[in-house]
Formats: sequence, C-alpha cells, structure tokens
Amino acid sequence: MAGPALRILGIDPGLRITGFGIIEKNGGKLVYVVSGCIKSGDAGLPDRLKIILENLREVIAQHQPHQIALEKVFVNVNPASTLALGQARGTAICAAVDAGLPVSEYTALQVKQAVVGNGHATKEQVQHMVTRLLKLAGVPSSDAADALACAICHAHGGRLGKLSTRGFRVKRGRLI
Repeated sequence: MAGPALRILGIDPGLRITGFGIIEKNGGKLVYVVSGCIKSGDAGLPDRLKIILENLREVIAQHQPHQIALEKVFVNVNPASTLALGQARGTAICAAVDAGLPVSEYTALQVKQAVVGNGHATKEQVQHMVTRLLKLAGVPSSDAADALACAICHAHGGRLGKLSTRGFRVKRGRLI
C-alpha cells in the first residue's frame, strides 16, 4: 500500500511573472492540484519582490506543499536581467525556507529533459507535455507550465530519462 501523497510546489521565478504549479505524487501517479502566475507589474524592485514573496507565502499556506522544486537561474547575455532574475529566485527560496520546506533546484535543461525528453525543447513542447502528463483540460500559460514541469522533474527524482542527475552537473546537454 502506498504512503500519503507527496505534494510538490514547482516555481518558475521571474521578476515580472513568477509561475507556480502544485502536483501530488502518489506512487507512480502524478495529479494536478493548482497552477497560476504571480504578476508583479511595473512597480519598483522592492515592491515586486514583496508581491512575489507575499503571493508565494499565500500559495504555500493555502495548498500546504511538502517540498519545493525551483528552476535554477541561467546566465543571460544581459547581466542586469540575470541579477533581477536571481533576486526573484532568492525571494522564492525565502518563501520556501520561511515555511520550513526543503528546496531542490533544477536547470532548465534538466526540467525539459525530464518532461519532454529533449533538453532543448521549446516552450510549446513543454506546455504540450505538461498538459498530457497531468491530463489537463486546457493548456497552462508558459510560466505555469514551466513551474509544473519543474515539479514533475522533481517528482521523477531529477532524472534525465532514466538516468539520475544527482551528484552531476549538466554542461551543453551532457552530464559532467
């Protein structure tokens, strides 16, 4: 007999739009719970971060996840964009840690590989596979789909296909 379901909150951090998605894993079965986007608008940086923090705290309080899966920041061509994304990501980590929840981090390549089977999949391919894997009635927004994909990746143990990535780094699509 399977134990209680594991509830996972996936987060796709962004300064303007932070996607979130919650799934439950019960044995080998994944079940959709909720997903959405936190939009921080055009306010100043401190106010945007506050909006992200308060909304994630609300999602955590309302849906009681057991674990958090978060997408790692990639280095962007624009250092200011990378820094801003890092601040949104740090805010999401703070919301999780503040709630006493463990945080696991995955690269976009790991998430896409786990969900689509191709580390260089398009946003549309991720949306399609998330919709199919969770048997959703409609297609989630790309930010919510990325968050759900992160949760799915975590539910599968951060595996690339059937190969565990724990203890390895990924560089140019290869484990090193």
